Amino acid sequence: MRVIVSGRVQGVGYRAWAVTEARKLGLNGWVRNRHDGSVEMVLSGDDGSIRQMIGACHAGPPFARVDTVIETVTDESDVPGGFEQRLTA
Repeated sequence: MRVIVSGRVQGVGYRAWAVTEARKLGLNGWVRNRHDGSVEMVLSGDDGSIRQMIGACHAGPPFARVDTVIETVTDESDVPGGFEQRLTA
């Protein structure tokens, strides 16, 4: 699943928070900032854990303000084992 989160999600610890939450849920994938100010992540794992992570993304860390969370199914082939933070795209 590819997820794009927009709002005040950069400069508030969103990526570090996402890594911690995804690892707690046993998800694989990655998260990165995008030049348009949003945060993008790819999630791989069991459906229940993915749904739980997407639900958490609607709130994010304490200083975030999430306006939208857009999810799309993806056949992303570059999914690492574990969950990592990547450079801005």
